[in-house]
Amino acid sequence: MTIKKKAVIFDMDGVIFDSERLILDCWEKVAEKYHFANIREVCIDCIGTNKVKTREIVCAYYGASFPYDEYSKEVSGLFREYIQTKGLPVKKGVRELLEYLQAEGIPIGLASSTRLAVVEEELKQAGLYDYFQVVMGGDQLKRSKPEPDIYLLTCEKMGILPDCAYAIEDSYNGIRSAYRAGMMPIMVPDILQADDEMKEKSITVLQDLLQVKEYFRAYL
Repeated sequence: MTIKKKAVIFDMDGVIFDSERLILDCWEKVAEKYHFANIREVCIDCIGTNKVKTREIVCAYYGASFPYDEYSKEVSGLFREYIQTKGLPVKKGVRELLEYLQAEGIPIGLASSTRLAVVEEELKQAGLYDYFQVVMGGDQLKRSKPEPDIYLLTCEKMGILPDCAYAIEDSYNGIRSAYRAGMMPIMVPDILQADDEMKEKSITVLQDLLQVKEYFRAYL
C-alpha cells in the first residue's frame, strides 16, 4: 500500500560518509603509481554512479585496453585499509538529523549507488544502520543514477509516493536521479558545488546536514 506521507531518503557516499574524497585520494595514488593522467577529472564524472557505470566511464576515457579491474581492486584495497585502521569519517550533522527524523516519526530510507553488501557493512560499522527503514544498493538495479530507478524502487519498498519524499544528495547524478523520480531533491554539496542546473532541480541547496535539520524543522 502506498501512502501520502512525507519521508526522507539519503544517498550515502558524500552525504552520510566523507568517503568521496577518500576514494578520490586512493585513485590518485594508483594513478601516480602507474602513470596515467587526469584521474581526478574522470573520477568526478563517476560520482553518484554504480560500479558498472563507473567502469564504463573510466574505460571510455582511457580506452578498452585500460586494466580497470586490476586498478579498481588496488583502489579498493587502499580504501579498505584506511577505514579498517581509521574508520570511515561521518559527515557533520548526520546523527543529529537522523535522531531528529526518527523522533518525529518520519520514515527514513537510503538509496546508494554502492554495492548493497558494502552499504550495509559501512552503516553497521558506524552504528547507523537501524535508523533506516529501507536500504538499497546500486547492484540491485541495472540502471544507475542519474536514471530514477533506485529512488523509485526505494519509495515503492517504503510504501510512499515519490512526490512526498525528500532526497538528500551531494552529486549531480544523484540530484538528476531524484528529480527524474519526481521527488524533492535537497543538495548538500561535497566535492562539486551546485551549478545552475543543480539549483534548478533542487528545492534547496544547503551546506551541511545541520542546515537540513533546521530546514525540516521549518518545512517538514
